[in-house]
Amino acid sequence: MEKGNEQEEILESIPEQDKPVSKYKAQKLSYFLGLYGGEHVSGTEFVVGASLVLWGVSIGDVILGLIIGNALAVLTWGLICAPIATSTRLTVYAYLKKIAGPWMQKIYNIVNGILFVFFSGAMVTISASAIRVLFGLPPQTHWYPTNAGFVMLVLCVGFIVSTIAAFGFKSVAQFSSVCAPWLLLIFIVGAIIGVAQIVTLVPGFDHIGSFSDFLSLANQYIWVIDSENSQGLSIYHVIAYAWLSNMIAHGALSDMAVLRFAKKSSYGFASAVGMYFGHCLAWICCSIMGASSALLLQQSITQIDSGAVAFYTLGYTGIIAVLIAGWTTSNPNIYRAGLAFQTIFTQFKPRKVTFCTGLMMTVVACFPFVFTKLLDFTTYLGIIVAPIGAIVVAEHWIFQRIGMTRFWSFYKGSRLNVPAFASWMLAIALSLAMNYFNVLHLFFLPAASWIVALFLYIGLAAIGGAREKYPEEQALDEEITKRVIHEQDKKALKEQEIRNKKVTASPAGWITGIVGILAIVDLAAIMVLSIGVFVGSVDFTAFRNISFDLTIAYFIFAIIWIRRHERASQANS
Repeated sequence: MEKGNEQEEILESIPEQDKPVSKYKAQKLSYFLGLYGGEHVSGTEFVVGASLVLWGVSIGDVILGLIIGNALAVLTWGLICAPIATSTRLTVYAYLKKIAGPWMQKIYNIVNGILFVFFSGAMVTISASAIRVLFGLPPQTHWYPTNAGFVMLVLCVGFIVSTIAAFGFKSVAQFSSVCAPWLLLIFIVGAIIGVAQIVTLVPGFDHIGSFSDFLSLANQYIWVIDSENSQGLSIYHVIAYAWLSNMIAHGALSDMAVLRFAKKSSYGFASAVGMYFGHCLAWICCSIMGASSALLLQQSITQIDSGAVAFYTLGYTGIIAVLIAGWTTSNPNIYRAGLAFQTIFTQFKPRKVTFCTGLMMTVVACFPFVFTKLLDFTTYLGIIVAPIGAIVVAEHWIFQRIGMTRFWSFYKGSRLNVPAFASWMLAIALSLAMNYFNVLHLFFLPAASWIVALFLYIGLAAIGGAREKYPEEQALDEEITKRVIHEQDKKALKEQEIRNKKVTASPAGWITGIVGILAIVDLAAIMVLSIGVFVGSVDFTAFRNISFDLTIAYFIFAIIWIRRHERASQANS
């Protein structure tokens, strides 16, 4: 009887955000393809693309480095993050609480939430940089805002992003699914137009007749190796940044927040859509667009923001691209930050916490300092959060293989796993010291931070009590976990039945199909027009005007299609 009462008390004490999501809430692969495509084909691409131009790395090393680095990122998602997410169905915040205790969870969630707020703020700043072109507002190149109109734009964009993120994962995924195909096409089209524009601006190039002509143009006017102004970077730096710029998502396991909804762990490889179309193809395309805009404006690429790059290449279509690219990155990151803060502000509804988190992001976005130092910021972010991923990986996979007990600190009743906290702090301190004394370049340090924390935690946990056995505590924990999963499944099935009853009829399939075809036709027409510009049969002005009209039509058709398709799926489920 006492044991039953103890279990009931434990069950009632578990907050909703610490419970695993039900397998019946798992989402289809298409959601993750859309989510990763939308999130990583984003506003940051304009910033990173410009930086690649300044690194002084040859085009061959840029392409090979991006291929290898992004492959490592996809493998980290697919082989580390996704398997942990689908086996636990927990966020990293909930899993960390069980591993390292509620005190460390709260500390990490505050740090992680704040970092996501700042990163999302940079995305909103990028989006606002596009709209400011329409109103003739000056670019924001200082750490503080210099124009009241720009602040008003940020507040409007931030409010929209906060509202979308507050409606949860499915809302974010649907929004990204609509945007991802169009964004990908626009980056490719932007590169085609950028090359055509460079050809008209530089002497000695009447047209691009072969790939060798493109390489010649690229080495002279895009990826220029300047021995005097080069930052001294190499293919290894390109590989490291491509792999570790998203360390917070894959190596630090923040994407457990979205991958816990995956039906299979293999869905983690859906990140390849974002990596190769976003962090490979889009970076290259944005390099071309940036170089083209710099030549057109006769300015250094460092003096041109994302809005100007897109506008002077693609016109109003480019403005929409930057605006939406910022949205599709900030949305899932605010969703993640909201999850982090929900574990602290448990007395408030999750939607309200996420919306308030978005408002914090909006205030940060008014100050462009994160945007102007985006590459350094994402790297430092990786250094800070990487040790957490290493600690979770050690406890989830390694401990049982070397005779240590998983969740040992939880079984001891500790509020703070001291070895975990010490490993986190020491790994960060050592990484920053290596940066200060130039032992390693900044881009390599997130990996160093992860590895150091992994070995530190294994050693310190062995001393702290992980080698001991806790049979009674383990048996009780396993029983509680089974009951929680059962309750979550039962609740999910009930919610599913209610949703199905609300759907009375499936929309006409042929109408949905026609709308989808029209959306695809719009995308194809934009591509055909860009090729026309490249071969000289369509002028720049005509392309910019027509592509804008086709873009508006695409979004109308795509939104109608995805809404009808979703209703049809619910009716037939």
